[in-house]
Amino acid sequence: MPRIGLVALIGAVAVVVLANSASAQTVMREADIVDLRVGQRVMVDDGSCPAGQIKQVVGAKLSQNGVVRTHSCVPRLAKK
Repeated sequence: MPRIGLVALIGAVAVVVLANSASAQTVMREADIVDLRVGQRVMVDDGSCPAGQIKQVVGAKLSQNGVVRTHSCVPRLAKK
């Protein structure tokens, strides 16, 4: 019985970690992003993308000058 409890606990922790990492922060201006980490995704609602989409900024890779950002327009998941 203790083994089943341990497996359940590990599963619950994994679900919480995945849920937290899947959620993306939303800001109104890209200048509001201060400490972008590699792999982090931030949604920027600045109106630069077509209707129904939002700008996604991703920390792509680490360079000598810091984290290199990539930008793309992605479908907006929730109504504004």
